[in-house]
Amino acid sequence: MQRLSAFVRLIGAGWRLVRADALVPKEVEPLLPPSAKLAGRLLRLFAGGRTRKGRPGERLARALEGLGPVAIKMGQFLSTRADIFGATFAEDLSHLKDRLAPFPTAIARAEVERSLARPIDSLYATFGEPVGAASLAQAHEATLLDGAKVAVKVLRPGIERRVAEDSATLRLAADLAHRLVPAARRLRPREFVEVVIRALDLEMDLRFEAAGCAELGEAMALDTHMRAPAVVWDGVGKRVLTLAWAPGVPLSDPKALEQEGLDRKALADNVTRGFLAQALDHGLFHADLHEGNLFVSAPAAITAVDYGIVGRLGPAERKYLAEILYGFLSRDYVRVAKIHFDAGYVPAHQDMDAFAQALRAVGEPVFGRDARQVSMGKLLAQLFEITALFEMSLRPELVLLQKTMVTVEGVARRIDPAHDLWAASDPVVRRWIARELSPVARMKELADEALRALKAMARYAEQPPAPPAVVVEKRPAWPWFLAGVAAAALAFAAGLGVASLLG
Repeated sequence: MQRLSAFVRLIGAGWRLVRADALVPKEVEPLLPPSAKLAGRLLRLFAGGRTRKGRPGERLARALEGLGPVAIKMGQFLSTRADIFGATFAEDLSHLKDRLAPFPTAIARAEVERSLARPIDSLYATFGEPVGAASLAQAHEATLLDGAKVAVKVLRPGIERRVAEDSATLRLAADLAHRLVPAARRLRPREFVEVVIRALDLEMDLRFEAAGCAELGEAMALDTHMRAPAVVWDGVGKRVLTLAWAPGVPLSDPKALEQEGLDRKALADNVTRGFLAQALDHGLFHADLHEGNLFVSAPAAITAVDYGIVGRLGPAERKYLAEILYGFLSRDYVRVAKIHFDAGYVPAHQDMDAFAQALRAVGEPVFGRDARQVSMGKLLAQLFEITALFEMSLRPELVLLQKTMVTVEGVARRIDPAHDLWAASDPVVRRWIARELSPVARMKELADEALRALKAMARYAEQPPAPPAVVVEKRPAWPWFLAGVAAAALAFAAGLGVASLLG
Protein backbone atom coordinates (compact mmCIF):
# COMPACT_ATOMS: atom_id res chain seq x y z
CA MET A 1 0.00 0.00 0.00
CA GLN A 2 2.83 2.40 0.85
CA ARG A 3 4.48 1.76 -2.51
CA LEU A 4 1.18 2.38 -4.30
CA SER A 5 0.77 5.67 -2.43
CA ALA A 6 4.31 6.66 -3.36
CA PHE A 7 3.61 5.86 -7.02
CA VAL A 8 0.48 8.02 -6.95
CA ARG A 9 2.45 10.91 -5.41
CA LEU A 10 5.18 10.50 -8.03
CA ILE A 11 2.60 10.73 -10.81
CA GLY A 12 1.13 13.74 -9.06
CA ALA A 13 4.50 15.48 -8.89
CA GLY A 14 5.08 14.90 -12.60
CA TRP A 15 1.60 16.18 -13.42
CA ARG A 16 2.16 19.34 -11.36
CA LEU A 17 5.38 20.06 -13.25
CA VAL A 18 3.70 19.40 -16.59
CA ARG A 19 0.75 21.67 -15.77
CA ALA A 20 3.20 24.46 -14.88
CA ASP A 21 5.26 23.88 -18.06
CA ALA A 22 8.23 23.37 -15.72
CA LEU A 23 9.30 19.91 -16.89
CA VAL A 24 10.44 20.90 -20.39
CA PRO A 25 9.83 24.69 -20.49
CA LYS A 26 9.01 26.26 -23.84
CA GLU A 27 11.78 28.82 -23.27
CA VAL A 28 14.50 26.13 -23.61
CA GLU A 29 13.05 24.55 -26.76
CA PRO A 30 15.62 26.14 -29.13
CA LEU A 31 18.41 24.37 -27.18
CA LEU A 32 16.88 20.89 -27.38
CA PRO A 33 17.37 18.07 -29.89
CA PRO A 34 14.37 17.22 -32.15
CA SER A 35 13.13 14.32 -30.02
CA ALA A 36 13.14 16.43 -26.84
CA LYS A 37 11.41 19.28 -28.67
CA LEU A 38 8.62 16.92 -29.71
CA ALA A 39 8.27 15.58 -26.16
CA GLY A 40 8.10 19.12 -24.79
CA ARG A 41 5.39 20.15 -27.26
CA LEU A 42 3.30 17.09 -26.39
CA LEU A 43 3.61 17.78 -22.66
CA ARG A 44 2.64 21.42 -23.11
CA LEU A 45 -0.72 20.30 -24.48
CA PHE A 46 -1.60 19.47 -20.87
CA ALA A 47 -0.26 22.72 -19.40
CA GLY A 48 -2.68 25.48 -18.65
CA GLY A 49 -4.33 27.83 -16.26
CA ARG A 50 -2.59 30.21 -13.89
CA THR A 51 0.24 27.74 -13.23
CA ARG A 52 1.75 28.21 -16.69
CA LYS A 53 2.06 31.98 -16.37
CA GLY A 54 5.31 33.77 -15.61
CA ARG A 55 8.98 33.02 -16.21
CA PRO A 56 10.34 29.44 -16.04
CA GLY A 57 11.85 30.02 -12.60
CA GLU A 58 8.59 31.44 -11.26
CA ARG A 59 6.61 28.49 -12.62
CA LEU A 60 9.07 25.97 -11.21
CA ALA A 61 9.13 27.69 -7.80
CA ARG A 62 5.33 27.56 -7.55
CA ALA A 63 5.36 23.86 -8.48
CA LEU A 64 8.12 22.97 -6.02
CA GLU A 65 6.43 24.76 -3.13
CA GLY A 66 3.57 22.28 -3.28
CA LEU A 67 5.80 19.21 -3.60
CA GLY A 68 7.28 19.15 -0.11
CA PRO A 69 10.65 19.56 1.60
CA VAL A 70 12.66 17.39 -0.79
CA ALA A 71 11.51 19.35 -3.84
CA ILE A 72 12.18 22.64 -2.07
CA LYS A 73 15.72 21.50 -1.24
CA MET A 74 16.20 20.85 -4.95
CA GLY A 75 14.97 24.35 -5.74
CA GLN A 76 17.41 25.80 -3.23
CA PHE A 77 20.25 24.02 -5.00
CA LEU A 78 19.16 25.26 -8.42
CA SER A 79 18.87 28.84 -7.17
CA THR A 80 22.63 28.97 -6.47
CA ARG A 81 23.52 28.24 -10.11
CA ALA A 82 22.95 31.56 -11.82
CA ASP A 83 26.05 30.81 -13.93
CA ILE A 84 24.27 27.81 -15.48
CA PHE A 85 20.60 28.78 -15.55
CA GLY A 86 20.86 32.56 -15.62
CA ALA A 87 20.42 35.25 -12.99
CA THR A 88 16.68 35.68 -13.58
CA PHE A 89 15.93 31.98 -13.17
CA ALA A 90 18.03 31.79 -9.99
CA GLU A 91 16.41 34.90 -8.52
CA ASP A 92 12.92 33.51 -9.19
CA LEU A 93 13.81 30.38 -7.20
CA SER A 94 15.60 32.20 -4.39
CA HIS A 95 12.41 32.86 -2.36
CA LEU A 96 12.24 29.14 -1.59
CA LYS A 97 15.05 29.60 0.93
CA ASP A 98 13.27 31.50 3.71
CA ARG A 99 10.15 33.20 2.46
CA LEU A 100 7.52 30.46 2.49
CA ALA A 101 4.16 30.99 4.20
CA PRO A 102 4.57 30.76 8.01
CA PHE A 103 2.27 28.91 10.39
CA PRO A 104 0.57 30.85 13.23
CA THR A 105 2.67 32.11 16.13
CA ALA A 106 0.18 30.67 18.64
CA ILE A 107 0.94 27.17 17.34
CA ALA A 108 4.68 27.87 17.55
CA ARG A 109 4.40 29.03 21.17
CA ALA A 110 2.43 25.92 22.11
CA GLU A 111 5.03 23.73 20.38
CA VAL A 112 7.87 25.45 22.27
CA GLU A 113 6.18 24.83 25.61
CA ARG A 114 5.41 21.21 24.75
CA SER A 115 8.93 20.46 23.49
CA LEU A 116 10.76 22.21 26.35
CA ALA A 117 8.25 21.05 29.00
CA ARG A 118 8.13 24.51 30.61
CA PRO A 119 6.12 27.74 30.27
CA ILE A 120 7.43 29.91 27.45
CA ASP A 121 7.65 32.93 29.78
CA SER A 122 10.09 31.07 32.02
CA LEU A 123 12.78 31.34 29.32
CA TYR A 124 11.83 34.15 26.92
CA ALA A 125 11.00 37.72 27.85
CA THR A 126 9.52 38.27 24.38
CA PHE A 127 8.56 35.88 21.55
CA GLY A 128 7.82 37.66 18.28
CA GLU A 129 6.25 36.85 14.94
CA PRO A 130 8.05 34.66 12.35
CA VAL A 131 11.02 36.32 10.65
CA GLY A 132 11.60 33.49 8.16
CA ALA A 133 9.78 30.33 7.10
CA ALA A 134 11.50 27.48 5.28
CA SER A 135 10.47 24.03 4.13
CA LEU A 136 10.96 22.27 7.48
CA ALA A 137 10.74 24.98 10.12
CA GLN A 138 10.34 28.68 10.78
CA ALA A 139 12.31 31.12 12.92
CA HIS A 140 11.07 33.66 15.46
CA GLU A 141 12.85 36.65 16.95
CA ALA A 142 12.87 36.50 20.74
CA THR A 143 14.74 37.82 23.77
CA LEU A 144 15.88 35.89 26.82
CA LEU A 145 15.11 36.99 30.36
CA ASP A 146 18.58 38.58 30.54
CA GLY A 147 17.79 40.69 27.44
CA ALA A 148 19.93 38.74 24.94
CA LYS A 149 18.46 38.63 21.44
CA VAL A 150 17.96 35.09 20.07
CA ALA A 151 16.42 33.20 17.16
CA VAL A 152 14.01 30.37 17.98
CA LYS A 153 13.53 27.68 15.34
CA VAL A 154 10.35 25.57 15.47
CA LEU A 155 9.54 22.61 13.24
CA ARG A 156 6.41 22.81 11.10
CA PRO A 157 3.37 20.89 12.41
CA GLY A 158 3.09 17.43 10.81
CA ILE A 159 6.40 17.80 8.97
CA GLU A 160 7.62 14.35 10.07
CA ARG A 161 4.75 12.65 8.25
CA ARG A 162 5.30 14.77 5.15
CA VAL A 163 9.02 13.95 5.06
CA ALA A 164 8.24 10.23 5.45
CA GLU A 165 5.90 10.42 2.45
CA ASP A 166 8.46 12.35 0.39
CA SER A 167 11.11 9.80 1.31
CA ALA A 168 8.96 6.90 0.09
CA THR A 169 8.32 8.73 -3.19
CA LEU A 170 12.02 9.51 -3.58
CA ARG A 171 12.93 5.86 -3.00
CA LEU A 172 10.41 4.80 -5.64
CA ALA A 173 11.80 7.31 -8.16
CA ALA A 174 15.33 6.07 -7.51
CA ASP A 175 14.23 2.45 -7.87
CA LEU A 176 12.49 3.16 -11.19
CA ALA A 177 15.56 5.02 -12.46
CA HIS A 178 17.76 2.07 -11.51
CA ARG A 179 15.47 -0.46 -13.19
CA LEU A 180 14.41 1.43 -16.32
CA VAL A 181 17.42 3.63 -17.12
CA PRO A 182 20.61 1.50 -17.29
CA ALA A 183 22.79 4.60 -17.76
CA ALA A 184 21.60 5.91 -14.36
CA ARG A 185 22.90 2.88 -12.46
CA ARG A 186 26.44 4.22 -12.58
CA LEU A 187 25.21 7.14 -10.46
CA ARG A 188 23.85 4.68 -7.87
CA PRO A 189 20.52 6.51 -7.43
CA ARG A 190 19.38 4.26 -4.58
CA GLU A 191 22.46 5.01 -2.47
CA PHE A 192 22.22 8.71 -3.28
CA VAL A 193 18.59 8.84 -2.20
CA GLU A 194 19.42 7.14 1.09
CA VAL A 195 22.01 9.84 1.81
CA VAL A 196 19.39 12.56 1.19
CA ILE A 197 16.77 10.78 3.31
CA ARG A 198 19.23 10.24 6.15
CA ALA A 199 20.06 13.95 6.13
CA LEU A 200 16.36 14.85 6.24
CA ASP A 201 15.75 12.42 9.12
CA LEU A 202 18.50 14.10 11.12
CA GLU A 203 16.93 17.50 10.42
CA MET A 204 13.76 16.27 12.13
CA ASP A 205 15.49 16.35 15.54
CA LEU A 206 16.73 19.84 16.40
CA ARG A 207 18.87 18.50 19.25
CA PHE A 208 21.19 17.10 16.58
CA GLU A 209 21.30 20.49 14.89
CA ALA A 210 22.24 22.14 18.19
CA ALA A 211 25.09 19.67 18.64
CA GLY A 212 26.28 20.21 15.06
CA CYS A 213 26.20 23.99 15.50
CA ALA A 214 28.25 23.80 18.71
CA GLU A 215 30.79 21.40 17.19
CA LEU A 216 31.21 23.37 13.98
CA GLY A 217 31.33 26.61 15.96
CA GLU A 218 34.42 25.35 17.79
CA ALA A 219 36.06 24.45 14.46
CA MET A 220 35.16 27.78 12.81
CA ALA A 221 36.62 29.74 15.73
CA LEU A 222 40.09 28.55 14.71
CA ASP A 223 39.88 30.53 11.42
CA THR A 224 38.55 33.94 10.45
CA HIS A 225 36.49 32.88 7.43
CA MET A 226 33.12 32.05 9.01
CA ARG A 227 31.33 31.99 12.38
CA ALA A 228 28.49 30.05 14.05
CA PRO A 229 25.99 31.49 16.56
CA ALA A 230 26.15 30.30 20.18
CA VAL A 231 23.67 27.61 21.28
CA VAL A 232 21.25 28.43 24.13
CA TRP A 233 20.96 24.91 25.53
CA ASP A 234 18.05 25.71 27.87
CA GLY A 235 16.01 26.45 24.74
CA VAL A 236 16.83 23.22 22.86
CA GLY A 237 14.36 20.35 22.39
CA LYS A 238 13.51 17.80 19.72
CA ARG A 239 11.31 20.29 17.84
CA VAL A 240 12.75 23.60 19.14
CA LEU A 241 16.18 25.22 18.79
CA THR A 242 17.38 28.52 20.30
CA LEU A 243 20.53 30.24 19.00
CA ALA A 244 22.12 33.63 19.54
CA TRP A 245 20.91 36.16 16.98
CA ALA A 246 23.11 36.15 13.85
CA PRO A 247 24.52 39.61 13.05
CA GLY A 248 24.27 41.06 9.57
CA VAL A 249 21.85 40.69 6.66
CA PRO A 250 20.89 37.35 5.06
CA LEU A 251 22.61 36.94 1.72
CA SER A 252 19.25 36.09 0.15
CA ASP A 253 18.25 39.75 0.73
CA PRO A 254 19.41 41.97 -2.19
CA LYS A 255 20.37 44.64 0.38
CA ALA A 256 23.06 42.33 1.79
CA LEU A 257 25.49 43.11 -1.03
CA GLU A 258 24.68 46.83 -0.94
CA GLN A 259 26.04 47.38 2.58
CA GLU A 260 28.51 50.23 2.88
CA GLY A 261 32.12 49.09 3.11
CA LEU A 262 31.41 45.54 1.95
CA ASP A 263 34.37 43.85 0.21
CA ARG A 264 32.79 41.49 -2.29
CA LYS A 265 36.01 39.75 -3.30
CA ALA A 266 37.03 39.06 0.30
CA LEU A 267 33.50 37.92 1.12
CA ALA A 268 33.44 35.43 -1.76
CA ASP A 269 36.88 34.14 -0.78
CA ASN A 270 35.68 33.66 2.80
CA VAL A 271 32.74 31.54 1.65
CA THR A 272 35.04 29.20 -0.30
CA ARG A 273 37.86 29.13 2.25
CA GLY A 274 35.48 28.71 5.17
CA PHE A 275 33.96 25.59 3.65
CA LEU A 276 37.33 24.08 2.66
CA ALA A 277 38.89 24.78 6.06
CA GLN A 278 35.99 22.98 7.73
CA ALA A 279 36.19 19.96 5.42
CA LEU A 280 39.98 19.57 5.23
CA ASP A 281 41.16 20.69 8.67
CA HIS A 282 38.34 19.29 10.78
CA GLY A 283 36.59 16.62 8.71
CA LEU A 284 33.14 18.15 9.18
CA PHE A 285 31.39 20.92 7.28
CA HIS A 286 28.15 22.85 7.01
CA ALA A 287 26.41 21.01 4.17
CA ASP A 288 23.66 23.55 3.36
CA LEU A 289 25.53 26.79 2.63
CA HIS A 290 22.96 28.52 0.43
CA GLU A 291 22.36 32.28 0.61
CA GLY A 292 19.45 32.04 3.05
CA ASN A 293 21.74 30.42 5.62
CA LEU A 294 24.53 33.03 5.38
CA PHE A 295 24.35 36.39 7.20
CA VAL A 296 26.93 38.93 6.08
CA SER A 297 28.20 42.25 7.38
CA ALA A 298 30.95 44.65 6.30
CA PRO A 299 33.68 44.31 5.45
CA ALA A 300 33.56 40.52 4.88
CA ALA A 301 32.13 38.83 7.99
CA ILE A 302 29.95 35.71 7.59
CA THR A 303 27.76 33.96 10.16
CA ALA A 304 26.27 30.63 9.04
CA VAL A 305 22.95 29.37 10.45
CA ASP A 306 20.84 26.20 10.00
CA TYR A 307 23.03 23.24 10.95
CA GLY A 308 20.46 20.58 10.11
CA ILE A 309 22.86 18.91 7.67
CA VAL A 310 26.48 18.48 8.77
CA GLY A 311 28.77 16.52 6.45
CA ARG A 312 31.68 14.45 7.71
CA LEU A 313 34.84 13.19 6.01
CA GLY A 314 37.17 10.48 7.24
CA PRO A 315 40.97 10.81 7.00
CA ALA A 316 41.07 8.96 3.65
CA GLU A 317 38.41 11.22 2.08
CA ARG A 318 40.11 14.37 3.40
CA LYS A 319 43.42 13.29 1.91
CA TYR A 320 41.72 12.47 -1.38
CA LEU A 321 40.02 15.90 -1.52
CA ALA A 322 43.20 17.81 -0.65
CA GLU A 323 45.38 15.95 -3.12
CA ILE A 324 42.84 16.29 -5.92
CA LEU A 325 42.57 20.05 -5.39
CA TYR A 326 46.35 20.37 -5.04
CA GLY A 327 46.87 18.39 -8.23
CA PHE A 328 44.59 20.74 -10.16
CA LEU A 329 46.18 23.81 -8.56
CA SER A 330 49.62 22.60 -9.62
CA ARG A 331 48.24 21.33 -12.96
CA ASP A 332 49.66 17.88 -12.23
CA TYR A 333 46.98 15.82 -13.97
CA VAL A 334 48.97 12.59 -13.79
CA ARG A 335 48.99 12.90 -10.01
CA VAL A 336 45.25 13.60 -9.97
CA ALA A 337 44.63 10.53 -12.12
CA LYS A 338 46.81 8.34 -9.89
CA ILE A 339 44.91 9.49 -6.79
CA HIS A 340 41.61 8.52 -8.43
CA PHE A 341 42.97 5.06 -9.22
CA ASP A 342 44.56 4.59 -5.78
CA ALA A 343 41.31 5.54 -4.07
CA GLY A 344 39.36 3.09 -6.24
CA TYR A 345 37.17 5.82 -7.77
CA VAL A 346 38.15 4.71 -11.27
CA PRO A 347 38.09 0.95 -12.09
CA ALA A 348 41.59 -0.58 -12.23
CA HIS A 349 41.14 -1.87 -15.77
CA GLN A 350 40.88 1.68 -17.15
CA ASP A 351 43.88 3.46 -18.73
CA MET A 352 45.43 5.89 -16.21
CA ASP A 353 47.23 7.92 -18.87
CA ALA A 354 44.04 8.35 -20.86
CA PHE A 355 42.22 9.47 -17.71
CA ALA A 356 44.97 12.03 -16.98
CA GLN A 357 44.60 13.33 -20.54
CA ALA A 358 40.84 13.68 -20.04
CA LEU A 359 41.39 15.62 -16.80
CA ARG A 360 43.80 17.94 -18.60
CA ALA A 361 41.11 18.63 -21.20
CA VAL A 362 38.82 19.78 -18.37
CA GLY A 363 41.33 21.69 -16.26
CA GLU A 364 43.44 23.60 -18.77
CA PRO A 365 40.67 25.70 -20.38
CA VAL A 366 39.59 26.87 -16.90
CA PHE A 367 42.90 27.45 -15.14
CA GLY A 368 43.71 31.11 -14.52
CA ARG A 369 40.79 32.46 -16.53
CA ASP A 370 38.22 34.97 -15.37
CA ALA A 371 35.15 33.08 -14.15
CA ARG A 372 32.97 35.18 -16.45
CA GLN A 373 34.77 33.62 -19.43
CA VAL A 374 34.04 30.05 -18.30
CA SER A 375 30.79 28.23 -19.06
CA MET A 376 30.22 26.20 -15.92
CA GLY A 377 27.36 24.37 -17.64
CA LYS A 378 29.67 23.10 -20.37
CA LEU A 379 32.34 22.25 -17.81
CA LEU A 380 29.93 20.15 -15.74
CA ALA A 381 28.65 18.42 -18.85
CA GLN A 382 32.21 17.55 -19.87
CA LEU A 383 33.03 16.21 -16.40
CA PHE A 384 29.89 14.08 -16.46
CA GLU A 385 30.84 12.75 -19.88
CA ILE A 386 34.30 11.80 -18.60
CA THR A 387 32.95 9.98 -15.54
CA ALA A 388 30.69 7.95 -17.81
CA LEU A 389 33.52 7.21 -20.25
CA PHE A 390 35.73 5.82 -17.46
CA GLU A 391 32.94 3.93 -15.66
CA MET A 392 33.23 5.99 -12.46
CA SER A 393 30.47 5.28 -9.96
CA LEU A 394 28.92 7.78 -7.61
CA ARG A 395 30.52 7.61 -4.14
CA PRO A 396 27.70 7.93 -1.57
CA GLU A 397 30.15 9.07 1.12
CA LEU A 398 31.09 12.05 -1.08
CA VAL A 399 27.57 13.07 -2.10
CA LEU A 400 27.20 15.83 0.51
CA LEU A 401 30.72 17.08 -0.21
CA GLN A 402 30.10 17.32 -3.96
CA LYS A 403 26.71 18.96 -3.49
CA THR A 404 28.12 21.52 -1.03
CA MET A 405 31.12 22.33 -3.23
CA VAL A 406 28.80 23.17 -6.13
CA THR A 407 26.55 25.24 -3.86
CA VAL A 408 29.50 27.14 -2.37
CA GLU A 409 30.88 27.98 -5.78
CA GLY A 410 27.48 29.22 -6.93
CA VAL A 411 27.10 31.44 -3.86
CA ALA A 412 30.64 32.82 -4.17
CA ARG A 413 30.09 33.71 -7.82
CA ARG A 414 26.85 35.44 -7.04
CA ILE A 415 28.74 37.62 -4.56
CA ASP A 416 31.66 38.19 -6.96
CA PRO A 417 31.04 37.18 -10.60
CA ALA A 418 34.81 37.15 -11.18
CA HIS A 419 35.43 34.78 -8.25
CA ASP A 420 38.28 32.33 -8.97
CA LEU A 421 37.55 29.13 -7.09
CA TRP A 422 41.09 27.81 -7.55
CA ALA A 423 42.83 30.97 -6.36
CA ALA A 424 40.54 31.13 -3.31
CA SER A 425 41.22 27.46 -2.50
CA ASP A 426 44.99 27.70 -2.89
CA PRO A 427 46.06 28.89 0.62
CA VAL A 428 43.79 26.44 2.47
CA VAL A 429 44.84 23.47 0.34
CA ARG A 430 48.55 24.30 0.50
CA ARG A 431 48.33 24.73 4.27
CA TRP A 432 46.81 21.24 4.59
CA ILE A 433 49.37 19.71 2.23
CA ALA A 434 52.27 21.32 4.13
CA ARG A 435 50.92 20.12 7.46
CA GLU A 436 49.69 16.61 6.61
CA LEU A 437 52.07 15.50 3.84
CA SER A 438 55.33 17.04 5.03
CA PRO A 439 58.29 14.82 6.09
CA VAL A 440 57.51 15.62 9.72
CA ALA A 441 53.89 14.53 9.25
CA ARG A 442 55.06 11.33 7.53
CA MET A 443 57.36 10.54 10.46
CA LYS A 444 54.54 11.20 12.93
CA GLU A 445 52.25 8.90 10.92
CA LEU A 446 54.88 6.13 11.01
CA ALA A 447 55.37 6.67 14.76
CA ASP A 448 51.60 6.42 15.33
CA GLU A 449 51.47 3.19 13.33
CA ALA A 450 54.39 1.76 15.34
CA LEU A 451 52.68 2.73 18.59
CA ARG A 452 49.44 1.03 17.51
CA ALA A 453 51.41 -2.09 16.62
CA LEU A 454 53.14 -2.11 20.04
CA LYS A 455 49.81 -1.72 21.84
CA ALA A 456 48.36 -4.61 19.85
CA MET A 457 51.37 -6.79 20.73
CA ALA A 458 51.01 -5.86 24.42
CA ARG A 459 47.31 -6.81 24.40
CA TYR A 460 48.21 -10.09 22.71
CA ALA A 461 50.85 -10.85 25.37
CA GLU A 462 48.49 -10.02 28.24
CA GLN A 463 45.56 -12.00 26.89
CA PRO A 464 46.55 -14.45 24.16
CA PRO A 465 43.65 -15.83 22.14
CA ALA A 466 42.19 -19.10 23.34
CA PRO A 467 43.32 -22.13 21.34
CA PRO A 468 40.73 -23.33 18.86
CA ALA A 469 38.49 -26.08 20.16
CA VAL A 470 39.02 -29.43 18.45
CA VAL A 471 36.06 -31.78 18.34
CA VAL A 472 37.03 -35.43 17.97
CA GLU A 473 34.24 -37.54 16.56
CA LYS A 474 34.51 -41.18 17.49
CA ARG A 475 33.54 -43.37 14.59
CA PRO A 476 31.80 -46.70 15.36
CA ALA A 477 33.63 -49.83 14.48
CA TRP A 478 32.38 -51.25 11.18
CA PRO A 479 31.04 -54.56 12.53
CA TRP A 480 28.99 -52.90 15.23
CA PHE A 481 27.81 -50.24 12.78
CA LEU A 482 26.57 -52.89 10.33
CA ALA A 483 24.90 -54.77 13.14
CA GLY A 484 23.04 -51.63 14.18
CA VAL A 485 21.83 -51.05 10.61
CA ALA A 486 20.60 -54.62 10.39
CA ALA A 487 18.79 -54.38 13.72
CA ALA A 488 17.09 -51.15 12.63
CA ALA A 489 15.98 -52.75 9.37
CA LEU A 490 14.54 -55.76 11.19
CA ALA A 491 12.69 -53.51 13.64
CA PHE A 492 11.24 -51.48 10.74
CA ALA A 493 10.07 -54.67 8.97
CA ALA A 494 8.51 -55.99 12.17
CA GLY A 495 6.66 -52.73 12.66
CA LEU A 496 5.20 -52.94 9.15
CA GLY A 497 4.05 -56.50 9.84
CA VAL A 498 2.28 -55.60 13.06
CA ALA A 499 0.61 -52.67 11.35
CA SER A 500 -0.72 -54.91 8.58
CA LEU A 501 -2.12 -57.40 11.10
CA LEU A 502 -3.86 -54.69 13.05
CA GLY A 503 -5.29 -53.24 9.85
